Amino acid sequence: MIKPRQAAPDTAEERAVFKGVALPWVFLLPTLLILAVFIYLPALRTLKLAAYKANVILGTERFVGLANFAELLSSPAYRQVALQTFVFMLLTVSLGLLLSISLAWLASRPIRGAKTYRLLLIYPYALSPAIAGTLWLFLFNPEIGVVNQMLEAAFHVKPRWLDTPALAFGLVTLAAIWKGLAYNIVFYLASIQNLPGDVMEAAEIDGASPAQVFWKVAFPLLTPITFFLVFTNIISALFDSFALTDILTRGGPYYHNAGITTFLVYQLYQDGFVNFKTGAAAAQAALMLALVAFVTWMQFRLGEKKVHYGA
Repeated sequence: MIKPRQAAPDTAEERAVFKGVALPWVFLLPTLLILAVFIYLPALRTLKLAAYKANVILGTERFVGLANFAELLSSPAYRQVALQTFVFMLLTVSLGLLLSISLAWLASRPIRGAKTYRLLLIYPYALSPAIAGTLWLFLFNPEIGVVNQMLEAAFHVKPRWLDTPALAFGLVTLAAIWKGLAYNIVFYLASIQNLPGDVMEAAEIDGASPAQVFWKVAFPLLTPITFFLVFTNIISALFDSFALTDILTRGGPYYHNAGITTFLVYQLYQDGFVNFKTGAAAAQAALMLALVAFVTWMQFRLGEKKVHYGA
């Protein structure tokens, strides 16, 4: 009697094996073509354009080498824009993450209606930046905004949120923090719910206060996701601020050499699509590309050295 052949035990992860070298490239070809057409070729064209002074109306280009970069770095207006972007990024990342982890920790507590609270916290993530900017514009409109109506009724004041430099900068910063809360809370909630319960209970049995449990036990275990969110929030502050700035303040009001809420990405838009300084805009794009590359390098460089991964 012939016994049926038994399947070999699955002792190793199944891996695809291609017969020949060409077949994997055939499968990758559609993706490579899309990347080349929509990412790589435009990026190379932008780097080339950064070395030229271009006239969009006449369609002419004049090679100037690194003059566009030298002009940018020596411009007081661009240096102010870079400083404003750095302050904006520092505030949105630090305050946004601190508020996000606090709300996520509170929302993870076993209380009645916790699912409803979590849904309300995550809701802003479903809004596009343009819609979020429109909501904040209606709320803080100096004449008909709900916030000013409440302040006038309570304190007889109507701040000019969009015309005063300090208030406009704070308003855009708060709007960016609010818009990024939901993204951060989603990751923090998932991480908190996967914390080892026995470690938390042991700390409580040893007499640790809720604050000590959070800072001494939970937060070190959350450093991997915090490290990830720091860099994703930096990238978001650099690029996702465009819609909020454009809808709320249009980069203004003017302060010293530039608009107080004109950040790097908005300055690039103004030079490239409003003032038609394509060479300067391309140089700014190249500088931002270098900045993002540096941030990404820092993320991989420090990821394994400065982050504590719990067992």
